Amino acid sequence: MSATRLLLLGVVRWCGTAHGYLVRAELESWWAHEWANIKWGSIYHGLKQLTKQELMTAASPPSNVGRVDYALTPAGDAEFLRLLRATLREPEQHKPDLLAAALVLMPTLPRDEVISLLKERLAALEVNRAQVAGQAGELTEPAHMSELFGVWRRSADSSIAWTQDLVERIEAGEHTFAGEAPHVFGMPGGATFNSDGTPRPRPRPDISCG
Repeated sequence: MSATRLLLLGVVRWCGTAHGYLVRAELESWWAHEWANIKWGSIYHGLKQLTKQELMTAASPPSNVGRVDYALTPAGDAEFLRLLRATLREPEQHKPDLLAAALVLMPTLPRDEVISLLKERLAALEVNRAQVAGQAGELTEPAHMSELFGVWRRSADSSIAWTQDLVERIEAGEHTFAGEAPHVFGMPGGATFNSDGTPRPRPRPDISCG
């Protein structure tokens, strides 16, 4: 799994149709260039690859034959949801950008499902922490190698505490998820509105979804 794949599917799904320049502008407006391992030159390559895999369609509008607009196929929609659910459910210790992408796009799922997926993640994190604790005494030479287990244990503790806090806040009603408002961030075709129905500013004044 990769953050780029999830983000490209998510942006195009949200816009309904989107060309490469719009996808880049949206991702820049999310600061994805700071927290996701995205090379801007790979956006167009990624869109073309997703089209080859029949997860997207590509067509040039009559009004602008030099532009290519992308849209998700049913298979692309299913792949987006599969990736999103798997990322929320399964800890990827060495892929923080993938978790970041899933957090940005999690409102596209119902609240109860997000809570359930995060609780599965929490259970997996607790298993990982127990494994680290069980292995801590196995690597004793050289002595400084014990610091590896120290940082892994602290990282596990931090991940568990953060996930527990997020679950509690979502259970308490924080954020807006699929089905809770007419326009929810990330939902298909909803990129021109905020959750409260007000017009959403364009990521760039010269471009818009569609």
